[in-house]
Parts: sequence; C-alpha cells; structure tokens
Amino acid sequence: MKFTVAGDMLVQRRIPSGYEGFDEVKQHIEKGDARFFNLETTIGNRDFFANEYNGGSYLMAEPAVLDDAKSFGFNILSFANNHAMDFSHDGLMSTKNAVDKAGFINAGAGANLDEAAAPAYLDTKNGRIALISVVSTMMNEAAMAGRQSRRFKGRPGVNGLRIDEHIEVTPEQFEIINEIIEQSNVNAEYDIVRAEGYLPPVKEGVAVIKNWTFKKGEKTKYVTHPNQVDTERVLKAIYEAQMQADYILVSVHSHELSGTAKENPADFLCEFAHKCIDAGAHAVIGHGPHLIRPIEIYKKRPIFYSLGDFVIHNECIPNAPYEMYEQQKLTDDATMRELFYDRSKGYTRGLMRDRRMLESIVPYFEMENGELKYMEIMPVELNFDKKEVWQKGNPRFSREHGIIERLSDMSAPFGTNITADERGFGIVEI
Repeated sequence: MKFTVAGDMLVQRRIPSGYEGFDEVKQHIEKGDARFFNLETTIGNRDFFANEYNGGSYLMAEPAVLDDAKSFGFNILSFANNHAMDFSHDGLMSTKNAVDKAGFINAGAGANLDEAAAPAYLDTKNGRIALISVVSTMMNEAAMAGRQSRRFKGRPGVNGLRIDEHIEVTPEQFEIINEIIEQSNVNAEYDIVRAEGYLPPVKEGVAVIKNWTFKKGEKTKYVTHPNQVDTERVLKAIYEAQMQADYILVSVHSHELSGTAKENPADFLCEFAHKCIDAGAHAVIGHGPHLIRPIEIYKKRPIFYSLGDFVIHNECIPNAPYEMYEQQKLTDDATMRELFYDRSKGYTRGLMRDRRMLESIVPYFEMENGELKYMEIMPVELNFDKKEVWQKGNPRFSREHGIIERLSDMSAPFGTNITADERGFGIVEI
C-alpha cells in the first residue's frame, strides 16, 4: 500500500487551486492510497462562544476550506490538536460534523471519549487503513473527551495523551527543596487534604510542590513518560484495528520537546511512538510544533516526529473573541492588524517571522507485508520571503532551501540516512 502524509493545515482563508506550485504538490499527494493531514482549525460560522482558553490563537475557518483540502487530494485527517477546543464543545462538534459531511475519514475527537479514541477506517482499492489519533498538547486537561455512562452523556473532546513528568534532583537539591516546602508552607493545603485521605501520601524519596514532583536521584534532569492509562487506551485501539485493517496509522499532535531545541522530540513521545509500533501500528505521524523534526525507522516502520506546517495562515484570522484582544491589553475596538502588530512586537517575532515554521515535508512511502519498502520526501516551503503576510502560507515544492539536508542532519542520530536525488527530493535508505 502507498501513503502520503502532510503536517498541520492551519488554514484561515480559501486556497485557490490554480496557484503557482499547486499542481506539483497535488500530484505528489495523490500518489498515496491514504493521503493524510492534520486540520489545525475549527470549522464553523463564528456563531459559537469562545473558550476561556485557546491553543495560541482562536482559529475558525469556513466549511469551504475543506473543499480546498480535497483539491490537494487528501482523504483522511485528524483534528485532535491544541486548537480543537478553541470554541468549546460546540466548536469541536461543528468541526466533527463538517469533516464528516465533507467525506473525510477522521479520528481523535468526538462526542465522547470512546468515539474520540476509536479507530477510523479508510477503504481503498488496494486495502483498508485504520487511523488512530491522539494529542498531547492540549490547552488543558479539560479538552479531553469524557466517557459515557449508563446515566450521563459523555463529554465532547479529544483523545488526550497526558504526560507523566517529574524532575530528578541530586540528594543535595532534594534537601533544599524540602527546606523550601517546610519553611514556606506552600503545601499546607495539600497536606491537609492528604491527611483527610483525598490525596495519596507522598512516597519516600519524593517531594511535591503543588503539581510538581521531584524525585531524589543521581543527577538533575527533567523526566517524561506517556501516561499509562492514555497509552493503554491507544494500544487497545491498535489491537482492535488489527482485526479490521491492513495497515494502522497513529497520528500524534505534540509540541513538547526535549533539551533546548524545538527540533528535539520529547522523550515521552519517542517512548510512546515505539510502544505503538511494538503493538502493531505501521507508522506514527507526528505534527504540532510548526517545524520539521527527525524521521526514525523503527522495526522497519516509519516514525515522523513532526512534518511541519503544510499550510499556515496564522495572521490571516479575520476577527477574534474579546479574550484575544485582552491578552494584548487591547479592546475589541482595535483592528486585527493592531492586535497582530502588538503580539508580534511590530512584526519582528512569532511563527510568521521564523523561516523554519514555513518549511515542511510531505513524505510518500510504500509498505509491503507490514514493512517499509520505499520512501521519498517532497520538501515544501510556504513563501517565507514574500513581503505581505497574506502572500505567505500555501505550500510549494522547494529544492533551494536546504530542507532535505537539514532533515538528514537531524535524523542521522536516529539512524536514518536521507539523501537528496536529482529532483531535490529526499530518499530514505531502507
């Protein structure tokens, strides 16, 4: 079977199907039987109330943008990401209804947790594909869908992947932390609740300050693991999909990082991706941080830690809820131009000022008997060099910007060898 996968489509305006460069991108995408992207916006007509929280901006596009996604050739998507709840439950369900009506197979969000966590299936002439979708970067845990019971409806939301995290500290640091806790009484309320039996006792060698956990160890480091309950829910979906599909794709929206560079996937994400492959998934498709991250070939199956932005219209939002103005200390008497001018410090910072955020990859790969046989990667740029923000954001093939070379360098530590061919495409050594 053949697959084409793209990253985030942060779309806020219509995309003309005849623009220069469109045909090359479309022809590449259409080579796959399954043609995936992440829809990073809500779909509606701006008749919902805004959530108190948002995924960085309040994103909503008209339903017609799904026709533009179809014009590229896509047939399967996820919208489980940090913007899914920008307009609360009504906005999420409006998006779900719109993508269903447009005919896109989709997974990762729904009317309750069982619906959001369930595999979705795409039937093609060459076989059947399952998609399971999850998001670790949520505005907060309230974005997670809730299970349905015999007496209550479930809660709309996303299939969340929470992060179990702690900070390992040296014995000397551990003693200082305990002194701070004791002298400041920062945990007084939590200690009372623990004494009443509503929180578990703190274990030996562990210190807790509100929601932060410190563990005594040999050196100082930040430790992350995928939440066990959420991971088991995904692995159960993979187990279910093995009976129903030839190939299983797992989509993960994750901004979190390790170390000090955005390009580094978080430790929990690498662990989670490996667990998915071990359980029977055939590819893990990462997106979220708005830039390219490494590719790993694990047990002859691909893990894309982030594909970057396929489309980004981040400053083409036509209007916004009051909270977005308030964040910039403005009122809604201000224009959106003033809002973005203030937020970007005079158009000197933000996603649209960083070339990495307007570069992407679109891998095409072939699998046979569950193993990767061939992969080529189209490098894509989104017109970073254009002067006006509305001229930026739509994908074009690019051989000049060193995208494949940069991807090759960051993927090498993961054991992946990528070379550029005469077309400027990346070829992965299998």
